[in-house]
Amino acid sequence: MKKIAQSLPVRLLAGVIIGIAVGLISNESFMNIIVTVKHLLGQVITFCVPLIVIGFIAPSITRLGKSASRMLSVALVLAYTSSVGAALFSMVAGYTLIPHLSIVSSVDGLKELPEVIFALEIPQIMSVMSALVFSVLVGLAVTWTKAERTAELLEEFQKIVLEIVTRVIIPILPIFIACTFCSLSYEGTITKQLPVFLKVIIIVMIGHFIWMTLLYTLAGIYSGKNPMEVVKHYGPAYITAVGTMSSAATLAVALRCARKSSVLREDMVNFGIPLFANIHLCGSVLTEVFFVMTVSQILYGSIPSLGTMVLFCLLLGVFAIGAPGVPGGTVMASLGLITGILLFNDTGTALMLTIFALQDSFGTACNVTGDGALTLILTGYAEKHHVQ
Repeated sequence: MKKIAQSLPVRLLAGVIIGIAVGLISNESFMNIIVTVKHLLGQVITFCVPLIVIGFIAPSITRLGKSASRMLSVALVLAYTSSVGAALFSMVAGYTLIPHLSIVSSVDGLKELPEVIFALEIPQIMSVMSALVFSVLVGLAVTWTKAERTAELLEEFQKIVLEIVTRVIIPILPIFIACTFCSLSYEGTITKQLPVFLKVIIIVMIGHFIWMTLLYTLAGIYSGKNPMEVVKHYGPAYITAVGTMSSAATLAVALRCARKSSVLREDMVNFGIPLFANIHLCGSVLTEVFFVMTVSQILYGSIPSLGTMVLFCLLLGVFAIGAPGVPGGTVMASLGLITGILLFNDTGTALMLTIFALQDSFGTACNVTGDGALTLILTGYAEKHHVQ
């Protein structure tokens, strides 16, 4: 019980509830303090975004380069295709459904937030897009030159960044979220838009099951095997993922479930399931795309343009491969895209982090269950091409 109470989603939910309650009874003087704290915490989070991009993406590229093989290349293509496909599917659903959700971005009778008491600016060491390009080029160059010391340095840097995320970003997130929802509650925005968020979460969960159905259908067609022989064993893995909110933490259960299937090759299970647990995040990507479109409509009055969303989806697939297999890893790794490409401000970023974290367990369950479908495709590929 204590472990559940200390989990990130529970702390974020507590931050949301406390923030809304405080915002309803706060006066202008108190809100001066709240918006100032929110601004300072937002600056810290924004500063860390390029570090997160470099720390997650560059080492991932060097690791893949060192262990490049035929089956690894196939697995990477499958994971990226599934994630980008889920993102584009979610994007189409967003353009189709969000205009009909009765979202009103400008609500009459809202209070105006007071000014920040003092604004401390913490500039990023580089822009987000610069960090992304730097990560890709350095990662590839390390692989080409076989620079082992630099590769080890990048691995250590990733551990450092992960500690920053764990010891700095995660602990201040509930406070940042509480301040954000306190501001939204004080204005009156959140109480009028709450029904919309509930609808969006239900839509996203339906989207997860549609995408899993599509993956298993395609896997069955390609492999020539009955996909139900895989799906029927995945119940425990799905439930475990809902509880752990981490593909990595669910790995042991997922392996046990996959090994029970009579249509999956054991060597493909041992290779594919652990790999996909770290690089295949279709459910999380699907969720994030629909949520960013909804938040953009609520806060900024419009959905991002088609070109912007396509670019976001294509890059999000790359970030998903490099994301850590921890709760909220996908949205944390892609903060740079949210702020750099979609141009979300502190409030938009906080809202995204919150609603993503509150349903992250179901996105993770989709990720884990989808791994079985990709492993079935790997099995089919290995048999068709006589891979031993």
